[in-house]
Amino acid sequence: MLRQTFLFLSRRRALRRWMETSSHAQRFTSRFVAGETLDDVMRVARRLNGERILATLDHLGENVTTVEEADYSCQVMAETLHAIDDSGIPATISIKLTQFGLDLGDDICLRNVDALAEKARQMGSRVEIDMESSEYVDRTLAIVQELHSRYGCVRSVLQAYLYRTVDDARRMNSLGIPIRLCKGAYNEPPSVAFPEKHRVDENYLTLARILLDDGAYPAMATHDPAMIQGILQHISKTGRKPCDFEFQMLYGVRRDLQKMLVDKGFRLRLYVPYGDAWYPYFMRRLAERPANVFFIARNLLRA
Repeated sequence: MLRQTFLFLSRRRALRRWMETSSHAQRFTSRFVAGETLDDVMRVARRLNGERILATLDHLGENVTTVEEADYSCQVMAETLHAIDDSGIPATISIKLTQFGLDLGDDICLRNVDALAEKARQMGSRVEIDMESSEYVDRTLAIVQELHSRYGCVRSVLQAYLYRTVDDARRMNSLGIPIRLCKGAYNEPPSVAFPEKHRVDENYLTLARILLDDGAYPAMATHDPAMIQGILQHISKTGRKPCDFEFQMLYGVRRDLQKMLVDKGFRLRLYVPYGDAWYPYFMRRLAERPANVFFIARNLLRA
């Protein structure tokens, strides 16, 4: 019921107009979304850099339906890379392949993302490739492998709630492809994903150890104190250096944990979204996993 409600709300144009112009909504979005423009997100990235926090920038949107929309997404992210290069900030970009034409064809998507990876390599940056629902995993990893072989400057997400991820992690390690590990937030069936939270948590820590032991500069994406503690315990035993991996979190979420990690000398990168598509993006995230609404509500009350 909740899922269908959020999907319905995501299509309400009048509600979207009200939310995106409401001063009350702006108070919420200013904490979790950097703004609508490239200047807005670069201002946030510079501030974070001054706080010893890295950033990965994402222009909100996904599942484009035309080649023109895919090409526009490529143009926007190319401009973002140029702005990062001009600023001298050690930031990266995050992208979803469906925003660059994956639903229209792998060749269209690869053409667009290839241009971004080439630019990222030239400037010494990276393209972080998000993982979407399970139906996209094989095609996403195939494109990641192709881009890695060409440029060596991509990092892909793997999701701990999928049964297949241990095998994927070991294969990516063998290829030297960096991975960002997250729990996963899509509404997947129990045929492909662990339905119980404790099983997801157990698999997350198993995967974290695999990536920390044998991976190429992995990123541990989590706001869960128990996962962070498990990771810290493992690296204390293995001697993994703070410069060999990084933590990642969402902009505006668990700023107390962010400060703790930075103060301890660990690298932290925040996912910083921007653009005017925040409303449908946010509602679809809630539709994919309605439990996220409780997560967001809890974090609104935290530092």
